[in-house]
Amino acid sequence: MINKQKGIASIITIGDELLIGQTIDTNSAWMGIALNESGIAVRRRLAVGDNWDDIWQAIEQESAFANIILITGGLGPTADDITKPLLCKFFDGELVVDQGALDNVIDIFSNKLGKPLIERNLKQAEVPNTCVVIPNKRGTAPGMLFEKNNCVYVSMPGVPHEMKGMMSDDVIPWLINHFSVDKIIHKTMLTVGIGESFLAEILSPFEQLLPPEIKLAYLPSYGMVRLRLTTSHPSYQAEIEKQFNALKIIVQEHLVADEDLSMQAAVSAKMMEQSKTLSIAESCTGGYIAHLITSLAGSSQFFFGGIVSYSNELKMSLLNVPAEILEEFGAVSIQTVEKMAEGIRLKTGSDFGLATSGIMGPGGGTDTKPVGYVCVAVSLKNKTVSTTFQFRFDRTRNIELTAIQALNFLRKNMG
Repeated sequence: MINKQKGIASIITIGDELLIGQTIDTNSAWMGIALNESGIAVRRRLAVGDNWDDIWQAIEQESAFANIILITGGLGPTADDITKPLLCKFFDGELVVDQGALDNVIDIFSNKLGKPLIERNLKQAEVPNTCVVIPNKRGTAPGMLFEKNNCVYVSMPGVPHEMKGMMSDDVIPWLINHFSVDKIIHKTMLTVGIGESFLAEILSPFEQLLPPEIKLAYLPSYGMVRLRLTTSHPSYQAEIEKQFNALKIIVQEHLVADEDLSMQAAVSAKMMEQSKTLSIAESCTGGYIAHLITSLAGSSQFFFGGIVSYSNELKMSLLNVPAEILEEFGAVSIQTVEKMAEGIRLKTGSDFGLATSGIMGPGGGTDTKPVGYVCVAVSLKNKTVSTTFQFRFDRTRNIELTAIQALNFLRKNMG
């Protein structure tokens, strides 16, 4: 059994689809967050294809950097899923049927799916006899835990839902019990409307005066930057709170939330706090803002609904945008988006109406309204306010940036 040494992890993800970009590796990102929150440092992340020699070399070499090797992928029923036989050979075992895993496969196919079992499915219940089996409560392929040369290796399915279940229910509790872990303290805030480089310039004096035991991290994403203070010294709890409060004052103009929230979560929290309601009229964002809102549990408490009025005909018939407004100013204009916001608010009876219209690209731009030009409006009972933005990216990123900035504009006008 492994002694209580400090847990240091390396993550290996397996699959050709990861290397060619067909599948985005969300597993290692989620695992990194979960491990960090548990006090286990992640030293390295590595992706390899479905190649025996590459997988073998990765598993063999990562033990030089970490004492916890977490592996996802390659445990399915197809010919390219070679992780299990490789691990069997690597750990000097032989494949045997695990009764618990077999019962699980039979239950899933016979009782839950109502499908016949084939030999290929039954083979998923086979595991090396040198491993500890980790039950898969969300799928058919069991996880496997091995120990060798004072290092632990955990192999899990590549299906994110299944991997997360194993990590949360079994793997992380086992690691915490068998390794020494640090209590890591994070304090995170969300800023919008200022780039990472400008933030870094403003915060340079603050960062220079930080105690060496506290680190400041910049975590940029579309239109937003999260600022995170971190320490692994529990005695610095009061100090990190003090520094966090000082940081909030410096970035107050751009501060959205003094916790680790998404923009839509920050808006939702404010809506529910004020007992207000919202409806949305989207053109250029195509329903993406409504998607962000409804992805949150509890959004039905304040979100009435939305209309994707992409055509001028729908802007007129559903949102009562006057034809003369569209003819004189165009669909992408302050005048049109204000009428859209007013129209959706009046049609649904909500407290706030939010509307977007813009040119997302790659075509459609003009000299006066280039690609990335966006109009946003918020309608309240007694007034309608609007603004414009100019983005400079591809269509997908322009849509995402528009959604974030529109929600932030709504937030700032909620009072």
